[in-house]
Amino acid sequence: MKNSTEGTTMQGNDQLAVIIPKLRAVGAGIDATQLNGPTPCKDFTVSGVLGHMTGLASAFAPMFRGEEPPTSDAESDGSSEIARFDAAMEALLDAVQSPGALDRSIQTPDGIMPGAVFARLVAFDGLVHGWDLATSTGQVWELDDGLVGEVDEFARQAITEEMRDGDVFAVQHPVADDASPIERLVAFSGRST
Repeated sequence: MKNSTEGTTMQGNDQLAVIIPKLRAVGAGIDATQLNGPTPCKDFTVSGVLGHMTGLASAFAPMFRGEEPPTSDAESDGSSEIARFDAAMEALLDAVQSPGALDRSIQTPDGIMPGAVFARLVAFDGLVHGWDLATSTGQVWELDDGLVGEVDEFARQAITEEMRDGDVFAVQHPVADDASPIERLVAFSGRST
C-alpha cells in the first residue's frame, strides 16, 4: 500500500485512529464458527486474541482519560465476544483521543510511562494482533506502509532481547528480502509469516 505519511511522524493516537477502525472491521468480519480457530499468536485462539485485546483496551482506556482502571474484570452483559471487542476498541480510541491523553503518566504492565509512548506500544500491539485476527479468519489486513514502518521503527527501539521470553515476545523470525512492511513487523514480533 502507498505511503501517505512520508516525511511526517504520526503520534500514537493518530496511529490508533487508523488502526482501531481496521481492527473493528476485522472483528465484525469474524464468524462465530471461527472463534476457536488457532492464530499466529502463541497459545491464543481467535477468541483468546479477542479477549486479550478487549481486556487490555478496557483497562487502558480509563488510564488515557486520567481515571483509575477497573479493579476487576467487568461482568459480562450478555453481549457477544465480538460486540464486547468492538465496544472496547471504540472506547479505547475515544480515550486516546481525549484531551491530555498523551501527556498523562500511565501505569502500564511495564511500569509508568508517558501516554505518548504508551499509545505507540498500544498501536504496535493492535497492528500485530490485527494481523493475527485477519490472517486467522481469512481477511485482509492492509495498512499504509508508512504507518507500518513508523510502528516497526518504534517497536525495534522499544522491544529488547530481554523481553523475548517466549510468551510476550518470541524470537524474531527471518523474512524474505521481498517481505512487505507488515510481514517484517510481525516477524520481528516473533511470528512466522
